[in-house]
Amino acid sequence: MDRLIIYQMFPRVFSNTVQNPIPWGTLQENGSGKLNDLTPKALRSIKELGVNCIWLTGVIEHATKTDFSEYGIKPDNPNVVKGEAGSPYAIKDYYDIDPAIAVDVKQRMREFENCVKRIHKEEMKVLIDFVPNHTARVYHSDSAPSGVKDFGADDDITMGFSHGNNYYYIPFQQFSPDFPLDAEGDSPYVEFPAKVTGNDCFTAFCGRCDWYETVKLNYGHDYGDWSDHFDPIPDTWIKMLAILRFWASKGIDGFRCDMCFMVPLPFWHWAIPQVKKDYPGIIFIGEIYDVGQYRPFLEYGCFDYLYDKVNLYDTLVDIEIHNHSAARLTGAWQTVDGIGDSMLNFLENHDEVRFGSKAYAGNPANVVPSLIVSAMISKGPYMIYYGQELGESAKENEGFAGDNDRSTIFDYWSYDTLRRWWNCGAPSLKLLTPQEKWLRGLYQKVLTLCNTEPALREGGFFDLMYVNLQHDGFNPHSDFAFLRYTKDSLLLIAVNFDNIPADLDIVIPRLAFEMAGIPEGCVETEDLLSGRTTVLNFCPDQAVKVHLNQKDGVVLKIKSENK
Repeated sequence: MDRLIIYQMFPRVFSNTVQNPIPWGTLQENGSGKLNDLTPKALRSIKELGVNCIWLTGVIEHATKTDFSEYGIKPDNPNVVKGEAGSPYAIKDYYDIDPAIAVDVKQRMREFENCVKRIHKEEMKVLIDFVPNHTARVYHSDSAPSGVKDFGADDDITMGFSHGNNYYYIPFQQFSPDFPLDAEGDSPYVEFPAKVTGNDCFTAFCGRCDWYETVKLNYGHDYGDWSDHFDPIPDTWIKMLAILRFWASKGIDGFRCDMCFMVPLPFWHWAIPQVKKDYPGIIFIGEIYDVGQYRPFLEYGCFDYLYDKVNLYDTLVDIEIHNHSAARLTGAWQTVDGIGDSMLNFLENHDEVRFGSKAYAGNPANVVPSLIVSAMISKGPYMIYYGQELGESAKENEGFAGDNDRSTIFDYWSYDTLRRWWNCGAPSLKLLTPQEKWLRGLYQKVLTLCNTEPALREGGFFDLMYVNLQHDGFNPHSDFAFLRYTKDSLLLIAVNFDNIPADLDIVIPRLAFEMAGIPEGCVETEDLLSGRTTVLNFCPDQAVKVHLNQKDGVVLKIKSENK
């Protein structure tokens, strides 16, 4: 089975062609990309990267400052909306599509359904967000199936916690954050009693750094005494299962589950198998930030894959910018030993700073060692974020997002790198800089190898660091080396995180020869990234000499007549 190679795309920005967007610009001023822009030609260009799955981020209807009332959509109070476009994680209607990404707003669901069909026709899967922990502060569905009540419709608002409530409340206290609720629009925002804010802020007096645009959903856990009330099944569980089934019925292939660890684990154990029974093969990916919960969420929670942000990603960040040693990568794979193939690895997503930004590497061309390690250390799924393959580095101040080294999810915006590649809907390399072309070619090679090379798609892993920590010719502070292998495919992979070239003497132990079937003697190798061939002498417990440029790596395919 092929590894999932995911392209996370934010449709609102991805295909937007407005040349000079202005900070805090409205939809009318800055424009928005559309689902209809994802034409077969555009999708094929993405697929050429080695991608076989597209995550459409931010497609479910969320609170916004844009007025769509002419389409029967109730306007949101701007005082509790982040940015002009609004946060895609402040869901106001779980049964509808964001009108900003539709050409014909009245046909927005049909446009989404047709987009899914086009992606499938190009033989790629489709993921969307499932946001279970919180909604917009005001939730109202105008598209829910008949008989489905809104979240909070039957809540007892005099109770801070009640088994039957969909939300948590702060009884007898008005929502009173440390910023004005009457600064924008015609009416102040009034919420009485206050609902608990989405980031588990159990006070009516939250601040701008809180998720003030959202309110937390109640799954039956009482945060007052930490008791659970899951029998009978809470109403929120039932509503959420119906929402999962609704979107699965649209033909999507899976869900990226936002902040899944903030929802009680028993809900996932109850819900995911029911969805999988109705829709076999559907994928659940969990956003999670606690290594200690990885195994429970995979085993009991029934997730297929989990983010490995706080383990591998953070280790790579520390190596790149905090002078941590490459040898620490051994601890990263050991932490997830036995479940590593269920980890989703990445270098960028909408929550993290861009790799090439000043807050991370400072230059997208430095990505080679991090990309090789993160994509090739396991046979689990891999993800890139739209524009990453071009070196997009988030150097602009878009408005609400500010100059934070991330690509905005709150503003209407477009980026020069993507506009030039997009080429008014005819994706092309002709307007890209030499570095951008090189980067796209690099990502295409690495991502494609993940499935064309059996050793990377399904092979074993052998860490060579334990025999290379203490000998001349190998610097464990900046160098990392490992093997990937199957019965018929063998790769020696080495990277150099340093800013100067390195001549590595990589010792390969006899155990590795036995496990991976390494041929002894002089053997021809090919670097699958550069195409260069080299004859290397392989002997157990002896060093193989490999030259690496600064911020570079090799993926050496070891050839043998016996392979």
